Amino acid sequence: MTDRFSASGRPTDDARSWRRTKLVCTIGPASAGRIPELVAAGMDVARINFSHGTPAAHATQADAVHRESVAAGRAIPVLADLSGPKIRIGVLAGGAAVLEPGRPFVLYPAGGPRLGDARGAAVTYHRLAGDLEPGDRVLLADGAAELRVLRTDAAALTEVVRGGTIRSRAGVSIPSARLSAPPLTRKDRRDIPRVAAIGAELVALSFVRCADDVRLLRSLLGDDGPRIVAKIETRPAIDAFDEILEVADGVMIARGDLGVEVPFEEVPIIQKQLLARALERGVPSVVATQMLESMIVSPRPTRAEASDVANAVFDRADAIMLSGETAVGAHPILAAEAAARIARLCEAAGDLGRPAPSTELVTGDAAALAYAAVAIARADPEIAAIACYTQRGRAAREIAALRPGVPVIAFSPDPRVVAGLGIVHGVAARPCLPPPDDAARLGLMAWLLAELEVIHPGAAVVLVASSTDPEAGPNLLEVHRLPGPAAGPAPGLMAGPASAPG
Repeated sequence: MTDRFSASGRPTDDARSWRRTKLVCTIGPASAGRIPELVAAGMDVARINFSHGTPAAHATQADAVHRESVAAGRAIPVLADLSGPKIRIGVLAGGAAVLEPGRPFVLYPAGGPRLGDARGAAVTYHRLAGDLEPGDRVLLADGAAELRVLRTDAAALTEVVRGGTIRSRAGVSIPSARLSAPPLTRKDRRDIPRVAAIGAELVALSFVRCADDVRLLRSLLGDDGPRIVAKIETRPAIDAFDEILEVADGVMIARGDLGVEVPFEEVPIIQKQLLARALERGVPSVVATQMLESMIVSPRPTRAEASDVANAVFDRADAIMLSGETAVGAHPILAAEAAARIARLCEAAGDLGRPAPSTELVTGDAAALAYAAVAIARADPEIAAIACYTQRGRAAREIAALRPGVPVIAFSPDPRVVAGLGIVHGVAARPCLPPPDDAARLGLMAWLLAELEVIHPGAAVVLVASSTDPEAGPNLLEVHRLPGPAAGPAPGLMAGPASAPG
């Protein structure tokens, strides 16, 4: 999300103008050496998939993202995506195989054939055959091919129901009710210290089934560890969604494995319902899987894919995520640019005639103040932004959840909070030093905004802060007009560009 606005303070119409929906890009072989280009194309969050690559490669990629974050002068958090009990096929002869409908395909336990082919392949999960039952549906590579289990013994014999091309290390999706593996595998537990070592600000937990899965990861990360994004890709997670929202810092609607849990025609409905419930609770949401899938090989998305991205924007998702498109695709930069362009144009169109936020979302004094700030911004065309001082990010998230239509510029003395807000809709987070006393927070923000030069001098901004304990939430609201160019900055208040903690 860029931070340049027109003379009126509102976003410009330039191609690099302000965009509220955040863009998560997966780093992989196609993009590891092109991170500055991804940032220029619009990447807001860098995902590192721990299911692929080596610890050394992950560390190198995270370092590159953090360096570019400093160079760009804005927080670009790293999202470490734990493997979870994700099942994958092994290596295929020639790297790929074409499965034909009606043909048998054998899923061998780990340690099976060294090279798989169109007749069968080994899988990474040694208990797969024991977990499956005849009649179960199995998807390969997020649905590129569909299998039906015929019988099981040491291996699982299946029939290809829907053929397609699969590649080495493709995912194997089975109904979560069959999966006996724990939510955190031995590999995940080995990877958790590495998440902290590479300075990841966010961590995604795969195959969440209940709130206790999130609590378990939090106990291992520590209360001051990375923010947890719970991946919703199982039927139990859908059923326990409200409880998961209580403990997670964000949720990801991961539609690939979700498609094996529920009929495919229900996935768009579930996506819309879950996004609405997350928004009501002020929990950031990400829509993922196959958003621009054809751009793995094509320089342009299909019209259906453009509509898919648009629907996520219209449903007010905080972020959209690209996976293979930027990790292994032939056109990673074009894919990022396409997603950003679609989001930006749909945001402009989607705001036409949009009503003010509902008072049903307002619970408590802090939320009421957030609602008042957003209502002022919507009612007064002179308001260019809402700025808030936040210790833990809660004030920024509450304001952003009301989708104010103007940037939310959040200042925090905690670099982890700054980075964590990188995934929140419409929020541009910046670091600062704590003010000399609590009552100085409004004045601090006014000077910081002038020093940042992201809004035209003379523009009006709504300031939100607390005059007492910030843990109690904000209790101050002021409409402030920025000084003209002649005013000088307050020395020593800025902490400098966002950078990775540690």
